[in-house]
Amino acid sequence: MIQFITHANARYGYVEGAQLALEGGCRWIQLRMKGATEAEFMEAAKPIGDLCRKHGATFVLDDHVEWVERTGADGVHLGKNDMPVDEARRILGNDKIIGGTANTFDDVERLHRQGANYIGCGPFRFTTTKKNLSPILGLEGYRHIVEQMRAHHIDLPIVAIGGILADDITSVKQTGVTGIAVSGAILNANDPVEEMQRFVGLVGDRG
Repeated sequence: MIQFITHANARYGYVEGAQLALEGGCRWIQLRMKGATEAEFMEAAKPIGDLCRKHGATFVLDDHVEWVERTGADGVHLGKNDMPVDEARRILGNDKIIGGTANTFDDVERLHRQGANYIGCGPFRFTTTKKNLSPILGLEGYRHIVEQMRAHHIDLPIVAIGGILADDITSVKQTGVTGIAVSGAILNANDPVEEMQRFVGLVGDRG
């Protein structure tokens, strides 16, 4: 599983970034636009949603439970300071994907208890695309969390996130995580489509 988290840089806007990721073989887009107005968010959500449907990709929104139905998104990803997963589930029902952010096993256990479909776990290392970063996990942090999940029979997909580069993928996968989330490494590459193809090849699937 490989997820692309949208952002914008000097070269690419949100929609163009998502399009490049999809062209590179990514099949999961999370629209994250921290600080955007409703109008700005919707302006990006419609074309990105259309692109995801065209490519058969999963489309989730970061944070905005209230806009999932309106945008036709498949679900939502909730950060540690966003709405609790169980509350979002009551609003969205059982057919929508709800992911949650974790930095510790206690976070994972809470999200599992609340009914999350997957865990976004990080950060792997320092990243400039996210403010108010939680403590860095590194490889040992992932190994520890995965071991605790197995010991407690928690069988949820766990997606590593936070400054992950192509050269990190093999070692990150060996910790037992299910997938990789990426943002800056793609849009900062000389050829984002080629870089995403590289990531997809290294992760080993097109999910």
